[in-house]
Amino acid sequence: MDTTVLSMENITKVYSNGFVANKNVNFSVREGEIHALVGENGAGKSTLMKVLFGVEKPDEGRILLRGKEILINNPIVAIKNGIGMVHQHFMLVPSLTVAENMVLGMEPRRHGFFRMDEAVRITEETAAKYNFKVNATTKVEDLSVGKKQKIEILKALIRGAKILILDEPTAVLTPQETKELFVELKNLRDAGYTIIFISHKLNEITELCNRLTVLRAGRTIGVAEVADMDETSISRMMVGRDVPLDIKKGKASPGEVVLSVRNVVKFAHSTKKVLDDVSFRIRVGEILGIAGVEGNGQTELGEIVAGMDKRFEGDVRIMGVDVKELSVRQIREKGVSHISEDRITYGIMGNGSIAENVISDRYYKRDLQKGLLLDAKKVDRLADALIQSFDIKCDGRDQPVRMLSGGNMQKVVVAREFTSNAGLILANQPTRGIDVGASEFIRNKLVELRDQGAGILLISADLNEVMELSDGLIVMSGGRIAAYFKDARTVSTDELGEYMLGLKTMSAEEIAKVAEDSPSETRSVASNA
Repeated sequence: MDTTVLSMENITKVYSNGFVANKNVNFSVREGEIHALVGENGAGKSTLMKVLFGVEKPDEGRILLRGKEILINNPIVAIKNGIGMVHQHFMLVPSLTVAENMVLGMEPRRHGFFRMDEAVRITEETAAKYNFKVNATTKVEDLSVGKKQKIEILKALIRGAKILILDEPTAVLTPQETKELFVELKNLRDAGYTIIFISHKLNEITELCNRLTVLRAGRTIGVAEVADMDETSISRMMVGRDVPLDIKKGKASPGEVVLSVRNVVKFAHSTKKVLDDVSFRIRVGEILGIAGVEGNGQTELGEIVAGMDKRFEGDVRIMGVDVKELSVRQIREKGVSHISEDRITYGIMGNGSIAENVISDRYYKRDLQKGLLLDAKKVDRLADALIQSFDIKCDGRDQPVRMLSGGNMQKVVVAREFTSNAGLILANQPTRGIDVGASEFIRNKLVELRDQGAGILLISADLNEVMELSDGLIVMSGGRIAAYFKDARTVSTDELGEYMLGLKTMSAEEIAKVAEDSPSETRSVASNA
């Protein structure tokens, strides 16, 4: 019996600049399955899902829902047809309560006035129906990332979605939150809901999904039963070659201190501490990883080290110089490169070309100048070389970066930052939203740069990444250092998740003892929490 609930047939989407995002793509899902949609960055996954959700209009092809052709020209039509999408970046209003967010656009009213009691009732009934534990009256800004993810899913369900598109739903979740989410997704599947699961985490696909469809270069490569696949065979389908899934990393040989952070305190809204007495140091030739649920001070710490935020207490020194005395350019001139977690705002100039973006940190330097002007030939040669060596999929050096996929935007950023001869590399979420092949390249490059003598501060929500790459590992919770491990290989993902969630905490004395060689340099007041 054919249980196909949705089919996309021969979908072709060509953008105005001539870029072919989808070419005759065929994609179908069965009722009551979790179906993975996988592929490299730029493979066409996001475009295909935008077509399905009515954000983009296809140039060719059709969509069939339960055998009947439908025209989806905007998200409202998609929702009316029972298709919901949970975006990677949450679409919630932080200042509103859970109940208020749940009923946005369909607010219950009496005599023209909003009924909060009815919104709470609807929220609680829906949460109970799907066994999602939420507090309807809590403000969204006070929720954990995992809870926000649940609210987004419930928002889609309350609007009648029977087909759910989940875009990188576990990108910022702890192992415990991921396990909890998977239980809830399996319950939805068993209740007859269909879930389209987009992820670059192959272990999650093999654990959760029933079938998968692989896209490569805008075309359908194949469909397979997940039970017949392993991570290696999936990555081979995605990339077209064998991809080593283990990072080969020798023992670190650390040298002199390149970054010293002492007793850093950062306030938000005058009273709340987002960083609370944080101290650590990084030496050349080592990678120090920072793990933690988003919102626990990692972003603020990265901005302080990069020179983007001077409003903090404590002492931060790069090569012995106080960062408060240096501009962002002067910090870069000291030998610091920065991969920001927010590549759109801080990593790229969207309207600028690839060539303009890769020289944006060095355009004023003599080796790229010819008299008073830029040497166009040198710039072109540099851009072409970086496009090739970092495998940036594009139409050429003059293509605007905003026209690239998210993963290829990230490749532009790392191409610039990894070729700046930096002694300190601040890498904040360097492989977020990046496919397995590109992630392998970036991770191996970080190890290579470490071995060449760079000190690296790695901030990552990907626990496998931070554990595999890091020499030492710090866990942050509530703006404090909750744990410090001299060797990142000595901790399990489950234990790491407990520290991240604040379920376990090392004392300042334990952290100092682990640090051994410099207990005063790496400590935390977590024991006073």
